[in-house]
Amino acid sequence: MRIITQILLLITLCAEAQAQKAKNVILFLADAAGVPTVNAASLHGHGEPQKLFVQSWPHLALSDTSTASAWVTDSAAGMTAIVTGRKTQNGVLSLDASTVRGAKDGAVLKTILEYAEERRLSTGVMTNVNIADATPAACYSHVNERSKFGEIFLQLFSPWFGDGVDVLAGVGRKAITDSMKKLGQDLDMVSKAKGRPVYKTLADVPAGEMRPLVVQDSPIDLPAAADMALNRLSKNPRGYFLMIEWDAHTDNVKKGLDNVVAFDKLIRSVAQKVNLKETLLLFTADHSFDLSLYGGKRGEPLLNGLDEWTKANAGKKPEYTKLPSLRVFDDHTGEEVIATAMGPGSERVNGFMPNTQLFRIMMQALGWQETASAVRSTR
Repeated sequence: MRIITQILLLITLCAEAQAQKAKNVILFLADAAGVPTVNAASLHGHGEPQKLFVQSWPHLALSDTSTASAWVTDSAAGMTAIVTGRKTQNGVLSLDASTVRGAKDGAVLKTILEYAEERRLSTGVMTNVNIADATPAACYSHVNERSKFGEIFLQLFSPWFGDGVDVLAGVGRKAITDSMKKLGQDLDMVSKAKGRPVYKTLADVPAGEMRPLVVQDSPIDLPAAADMALNRLSKNPRGYFLMIEWDAHTDNVKKGLDNVVAFDKLIRSVAQKVNLKETLLLFTADHSFDLSLYGGKRGEPLLNGLDEWTKANAGKKPEYTKLPSLRVFDDHTGEEVIATAMGPGSERVNGFMPNTQLFRIMMQALGWQETASAVRSTR
């Protein structure tokens, strides 16, 4: 009887462990949304602290954002750490810390997206900024200089691992095209030769196209792009990995805070559409930004005085924006950022941790281990 009880207990534990495994992972990346920015966005959008949807999630950690050699990171090194589990140098995309920015490649670091590709999951990268810029590019490319947009984008057609990103949407078409021309490459000719057209707008994507690449010159409707991605990625019975970035830099303070509020609304919408029993949702930032809340009262708009400040500084480039409640410098900062999560594996998001741990949390949620080929020499 005792043996039967132990067997039943073991079966129960195995079933529970299986139930906690994620089939899908969605990484929400608010670029530059440090703790002060998240707090200010709640006050700006809802008039009270801790009213953002992501602030209601059950599991929370503070994530260190330092690089392999500096206390303050850029988006390239910050996102590389999140998607590869390794710290690198500023300006470097998914190559290891031996890389010399703009001069010498280090070893290639396999990203969580590339692990998913190797396991035949579907993958997606969505952003409202240049799709070849640092944050999205760290998911699918390996270069020693984040400004090499042409080289970065070409790696979509010649992926290091798997068959490449399935669904991709962002902006920056002209910048990418111009950069590719300097390499002697033409975007339309390359995409045609590879059999993967790069659509100019979301509206151009045929209903039956399951692996669309969309690069616009005009601003992109990110909620519509996310819906397009989810509709296609969710059809894969093996699951999917999806990264969605929304710019949250507050050098333009109203635009930045509006972006965080809008992103939070998108995240709520996504959470309502996916199966939370099988999908890990992870929200974080690649780095913080120099915003300080030093005044203000309940019932007053957080951005009181912005119109007056803007008029008084028209045609100038002041060192910082100073309002009665807020002061914003146009700089990255080095303090920890929040990481918050819900869904299977989210319980591992707690306490203080390096940003590299977020990669391992996603891997563990999916039941995967890092492989020996996770780091290899450049080809």
